[in-house]
Amino acid sequence: VKNKLPFDAKVGLSSFVYIHFIRNCFSFQYLENYLWVNYTPEVSNNAYLMSICCIVNEKFRENVPAWEVFKKKPQHFPYFFKCVMEMSLAGAKSNLSLKEQTILLLFLDHCFNSLEVDLIREQVQQLISLPMWICLLPARLQHELKKVPKLQKFWNLIKKNYEKMDKKDSEQADRERTFLSLLIKKFLVVLSSILPSGSDVSMEKVHYCERFLELMIDLEALLPTRRWFNTVLDDSHFVVYCHLSGLPLREKEGHLFCQLLDMLKFYTGFEINDQTGNALTENEMTTLHYDRITSLQRAAFAHFPELQDFALSNVAAVDTRESLIKHFGLLSPNTLHKVGSYLCLLPELGDQEDTTYDKEFLLELLVSRHERRISQIEQLNQMPLYPTEKIIWDENIVPTEYYSGEGCLALPKLNLQFLTLHDYLLRNFNLFRLESTYEIRQDIEDVVSRMKPWQSEYGGVVFGGWARMAQTILSFSIVEVAKPNIGENWPARVRADVTINLNVRDQIKSEWEGLRKHDVCFLITVRPTLPYGTRFDRRQPFLEQMGLVYVRGCEVQGMLDDKGRVIEEGPEPKPKLRGDTRTFRVWLDPNQYQQDMTNTIQNGTEDPYETFNIIMRRKPKENNFKAVLETIRNLMNTECVVPDWLHDIILGYGDPGSAHYSKMPNQISTLDFNDSFLSIDHLKASFPGYKVKVTEENPSLQIPPFRIKFPLKNVKGKKRNADEEDGESREGDNTLVVEPHVIPNRGPYPYNQPKRNTIEFTPTQIEAIRAGMQPGLTMVVGPPGTGKTDVAVQIISNLYHNFPEQRTLIVTHSNQALNQLFEKIMALDIDERHLLRLGHGEEELETEKDFSRYGRVNYVLARRLELLREVARLQESLDVPGDVSYTCETAGHFYLYQVMSRWEEYMSKPVFKGRTYEEDIDIAEGCFRHIKKIFTQLEEFRAFELLRSGLDRSKYLLVKEAKIIAMTCTHAALKRHDLVELGFKYDNILMEEAAQILEIETFIPLLLQNPEDGFSRLKRWIMIGDHHQLPPVIKNMAFQKYSNMEQSLFTRCVRLGVPTVDLDAQGRARASLCNLYNWRYKRLGNLPHVQLQPEFRAPNPGLTFDFQLINVEDFNGVGESEPNPYFYQNLAEAEYAVALFMYMRLLGYPAEKISILTTYNGQKHLIRDVINQRCASNPYFGHPSKVTTVDRFQGQQNDYIILSLVRTKAVGHLRDVRRLVVAMSRARLGLYIFARVSLFQNCFELTPVFNQLTARPLQLHIRPHEYYTEKRPEHPDQVVNNMPEMANLVYTMYMNLIQNAQNRQVMLLKPQDPMAEEPSTEQAPQDTPMEQQEENQEERPRMPEHPGRDSDSEDSGAEEDA
Repeated sequence: VKNKLPFDAKVGLSSFVYIHFIRNCFSFQYLENYLWVNYTPEVSNNAYLMSICCIVNEKFRENVPAWEVFKKKPQHFPYFFKCVMEMSLAGAKSNLSLKEQTILLLFLDHCFNSLEVDLIREQVQQLISLPMWICLLPARLQHELKKVPKLQKFWNLIKKNYEKMDKKDSEQADRERTFLSLLIKKFLVVLSSILPSGSDVSMEKVHYCERFLELMIDLEALLPTRRWFNTVLDDSHFVVYCHLSGLPLREKEGHLFCQLLDMLKFYTGFEINDQTGNALTENEMTTLHYDRITSLQRAAFAHFPELQDFALSNVAAVDTRESLIKHFGLLSPNTLHKVGSYLCLLPELGDQEDTTYDKEFLLELLVSRHERRISQIEQLNQMPLYPTEKIIWDENIVPTEYYSGEGCLALPKLNLQFLTLHDYLLRNFNLFRLESTYEIRQDIEDVVSRMKPWQSEYGGVVFGGWARMAQTILSFSIVEVAKPNIGENWPARVRADVTINLNVRDQIKSEWEGLRKHDVCFLITVRPTLPYGTRFDRRQPFLEQMGLVYVRGCEVQGMLDDKGRVIEEGPEPKPKLRGDTRTFRVWLDPNQYQQDMTNTIQNGTEDPYETFNIIMRRKPKENNFKAVLETIRNLMNTECVVPDWLHDIILGYGDPGSAHYSKMPNQISTLDFNDSFLSIDHLKASFPGYKVKVTEENPSLQIPPFRIKFPLKNVKGKKRNADEEDGESREGDNTLVVEPHVIPNRGPYPYNQPKRNTIEFTPTQIEAIRAGMQPGLTMVVGPPGTGKTDVAVQIISNLYHNFPEQRTLIVTHSNQALNQLFEKIMALDIDERHLLRLGHGEEELETEKDFSRYGRVNYVLARRLELLREVARLQESLDVPGDVSYTCETAGHFYLYQVMSRWEEYMSKPVFKGRTYEEDIDIAEGCFRHIKKIFTQLEEFRAFELLRSGLDRSKYLLVKEAKIIAMTCTHAALKRHDLVELGFKYDNILMEEAAQILEIETFIPLLLQNPEDGFSRLKRWIMIGDHHQLPPVIKNMAFQKYSNMEQSLFTRCVRLGVPTVDLDAQGRARASLCNLYNWRYKRLGNLPHVQLQPEFRAPNPGLTFDFQLINVEDFNGVGESEPNPYFYQNLAEAEYAVALFMYMRLLGYPAEKISILTTYNGQKHLIRDVINQRCASNPYFGHPSKVTTVDRFQGQQNDYIILSLVRTKAVGHLRDVRRLVVAMSRARLGLYIFARVSLFQNCFELTPVFNQLTARPLQLHIRPHEYYTEKRPEHPDQVVNNMPEMANLVYTMYMNLIQNAQNRQVMLLKPQDPMAEEPSTEQAPQDTPMEQQEENQEERPRMPEHPGRDSDSEDSGAEEDA
């Protein structure tokens, strides 16, 4: 910061000025430039510490890196952290309000969740290590130490070390050991001050309690923090105190507290061994439960005669809550205390002493500890998968879109580590379910408000509107409730019939009739209270206005025909039904139905299934949530076998590099790189750190393909004794043995020649290809334009040729990426019959070939006929009688008895002699290979003759024939059950766009096959992505920010420190444009062609700079506007961006080479409106290639990008550097950014880019005399000061163009006069390419009047600016 004032320690933030001030602190980097650089123990005070904690919390809320500033100056961090600890415990003694103490709690929570940062881990580890057991009751401590014999040794060692410490160190050690225990005691004091009812409760207390529970949940949900802390938490009886406190009894204020407490109960009893970290099975959990009860029974039998009945009962009779209360409720508080102390739960009670604990507390302590728990998997299986109205509109579970990040929520978090695979799947299951619920809520609110339900005069419902995606229900009836399956207490299935009237447009009618099997719909009950004609207010609560009472999900089985039978899906046409009434048979959720019926019978509530009056459908693309949830639930019910080499990495533990190929025990020493190298020089250049030893001496024979033998590193089991051997091996470690080999002649025809790779891969790309061919986990970070897809395709090709018996699964995020991959795979030497594409995206492939299941079946059948014709030709040439080309089987016999016998005879005495015997035999063998391949393929296709139905053939193709199978991650999640049932098998997975795929959707493809003998056959997992670009799209801000749901597995692995191959040379953009984003990557340079090819060297015609930031001030006093919440627009930028597009079109730039991007949806719609108004219908301009948001344009590119940043009051979500990187990296040749410069240049996170952008002029510099296809003489630059001036300029250019075109038409129509004087160049400028295109246009297109143009004055732009 220039000209900053000297630091003054007194300028801290006193009292609670924080949050509103802190929100603005980013703009001048208060923490980076003032607070931390000047922090020392001498200047430390409460206000100073609070300021730092506040800003760190705000950084976490905004999702920007928080710890970087501390890493740069780490020496004072330990003292700072110690002060925060002391302040947290001191509380009111330090004159801190509860609101300020809550801020400190949140800061501590962020610290505990940042264990991957060394600086933080060093401080936090002291608080959660084994010495904290000093806080346990002495009896409990001995009891716990006996459980694990090793611990007693460690404990003795800790005691010895403590005794050796001096006074100062021992005091510090005591502070650290007892910190969390003292914090819990302080919390319980605050909690006990909240009364169960009566006067208003202080919300500061409530928020403090909620944040404290959040901290406890986070400590319990991470193994490193849970390991010793869980016992301390249990010993403090924290959950029992919370359960019995007054806050849960307050329905409104305690609602979130109760939900958080349920989460904490879940994690305190989680099915894991705290010390070893191993997941506990159902049997082990049952054994633990039985041990607890039997130890209690033994104690009762020996010491408490009044509990004799309890002691002699069987476990199942006494382990329910009711039974335990019955037995223990009769005891006196003193007796209960003695039972507790016998179990090491409470301190000893003297003979004459009375207990100080309430009887309610003592009873709850014993009951909650010993009652039977429903297993987690049982709870999950009993959970309905469809959300109901109770969940959909619960703000604590599904917050509104505009979640600010200030409060805490009852949601799981996805951080770096998980307790077990079950925990991993469960957190993802819950978040995926809630994110889907949020989208369903949006759809329901949209549809129901369109239908305008009002109360009729007679108290019924009348609908004043209509909705495309919903219909009113004429009748609804349950038609089947099947008996429960054995061991379950809910019906096996529940089916119902829903009748609707489709008196609507034919297109909408066909959409309803087109509902497919397994499509999900929602049944809704509305009972509006508002009279007919009342206007709905979107700002008021939705439920009360609409009178929405029930929401239940259902799954379509099919439409019924006239006879009441379900119309089955199939190739035959569906029957035509008369009239408009249609009935659908649907499956209801059996769990939900059972819950509703139980509630109706037990509590006398109404039956929701007799009340539905609306059925709503959803767009198929957004409606696959139930299938994905079922897949996750099925995974949790099966033995989830992840390969051993991946297990710890997925949970976030152990050595992050353990799955790298260099540490895998089965790494392969010799690999055939096939056509990866273009020459021996290319090979040598690709391994700069190695010596290359070629087995072939003759340089003319050193041609690809090459086999390379690598020195194996870290191979277990090798021991070296002598120094000499060690020296030799070190030399060998650096030598590659390269063997050129010749691909055997494939036959005499041109199509027999293999397709070859033509790309000269860089050394890092070759390293990525090498890693991908080796077993293990390969992660490739591919910055924009670095050839990620080319690397992926080469890995696939090399695996296909090196391991022909293995099968590779390709998974991407989008159909577009999958199609790009497929188009490049087809250009390589991979047999078409081995390719298969699953899902619905294959229609978009830019090829005539169909790679879908049925498309491949048809290909195989057509290819079979083709090959049999070849067999017939061969039979004819050999004069063999009979019909041998009738089937694959007859062709096989012909090959065996006729072809092979002749070949063997030929090999014994060659028939022809040419220049050399080797050449002749090579040609002959090539011809024979061609013939042999015909019969090999026919043998493979023989199964297609035996299987008659298309379905069976397609299944065979998937399971046996295809070697490379591609699908999107969504398809994998939807179809996992079907694939596993078919016996689908694969050995390798390659994931493209891995950083854009949700964590759970990345994980599911690992488990699309059943384990073999209890082990996964997966050998390789290759993930290619870029975590510096945008993450998966999460619509709800709460799940995105609070739960970190946007973190992909790829990003988590990078954060954990898993080794990556970082591609380091881009070939997409000019070097100057690359500089705008290459600072975000380790070493991103340019490929040579970016500096050499003319298109990258030539300037952009008509524009002075190849990139420019153009400052846009308010237009008519308005900058950004917000017609709807978070729907940001900026008219000045929209008009300016469109004016620049029109200017470029007038110079001859092709429209398809220009895209207009923006950072907000509102601006995207505004720009589209402006384009439609100004130029869409005008052939001189037309539409740009795309007008869309930066987020939507990820993965795409164009030559010229016009970018609008929209905001003028706050930076907004561009503060996320990943969005900035995407925005800067879409252009190849030119990037022009419209923004409020003063706002963005001060944003700390954006400075690396904006420093470069602001180094150039901030007004648009143009050269209107240059044209796209030709170079004009030099003219001085023209500077455009503002948007109205640009609009005027475009208008003038356009009018001149039209005038010239008209003049030329007049000249052409006039009879030629030889005496006529030729017009001077000044009067008629030369034709531009645009003019030539439009020469014969008869009607002059109209140019709309621009809002920035004053028709009376040509200089209005200047006046406006002044």
